Amino acid sequence: MDILAKLLNDKLAFTEISYTIDEAKGIADSNKIPIMICSEILKENEPFKHSWDVTSDSIAAYIASLLDAKLLIATNVNGIYTKDPSLSGAELINEIDVNKLLTFDESSIDLMLPTLLIEYGLDCYVVNGEFPERVLSIMGNEMNDGDCSFEYTFIHNE
Repeated sequence: MDILAKLLNDKLAFTEISYTIDEAKGIADSNKIPIMICSEILKENEPFKHSWDVTSDSIAAYIASLLDAKLLIATNVNGIYTKDPSLSGAELINEIDVNKLLTFDESSIDLMLPTLLIEYGLDCYVVNGEFPERVLSIMGNEMNDGDCSFEYTFIHNE
């Protein structure tokens, strides 16, 4: 993940690498997007049991909770579906309560994420990261009350 963070940062002029929460906040205050290299934070705090249920999605939720930041998960599909999106009849879920996600056996997010969203009191956007303009639109709050020209899933935590 550290290598991918550095590669991504090399491709984008509006980002900057950060290694600590304070650095990330400073970068955000300077109107750049921080890309966290969080391996040291994870080693120091060990917030998760080692499990295949935990991926970068859960790590992002943990870091977002430390930063008090909006959480966005970029994946290779438009959001969360009623079943595997490659199967006939799969429908995109535009908005879902995090408690409902606890009943899913599989989706485009890791299995630990719904539990962490509840624990940290976070909402989450799931969007197709193959379209950077979608990610930037959500990050920049350019949507009008959830009405926009692309599909995504909003996970709300009530």
